[in-house]
Amino acid sequence: MSVTVYRKAHFNAAHRLYRKDWSDEKNFEVFGKCSYPNYHGHNYELEVGITGPIDEETGFVIDLGILKKIIYEEVEQPFDHKNLNVDVPEFENMNPTAENIAKVIWDKLSARLDASYVISVKLYETPRNFVVYTG
Repeated sequence: MSVTVYRKAHFNAAHRLYRKDWSDEKNFEVFGKCSYPNYHGHNYELEVGITGPIDEETGFVIDLGILKKIIYEEVEQPFDHKNLNVDVPEFENMNPTAENIAKVIWDKLSARLDASYVISVKLYETPRNFVVYTG
């Protein structure tokens, strides 16, 4: 039997969607106002799901205090109040779309968690726009 537990987190960050090898006109055509050269920001909401068996000793799938600490260290500290394009090394050559941000978060968390867990990352860029990445 498997159960999924969730931990929510939040961070604010700026980004610009664009390709360096495209003109400003083409970037605007593809990415619209999200390609604005002086960046724009979002209040990101994150839900991390961990699926696994319930430990018979503790009754936990995972200690949520441990998960909280990992999310803080791997996501909140490096992303919160940052310009993702400039301040986060993973996005130096990767467009920080919601899809790519969710994948980066999943990669960072999966490197810290037991490989037996199934991890899902749900990232809300706005209340109506979100992505889910499951590896």
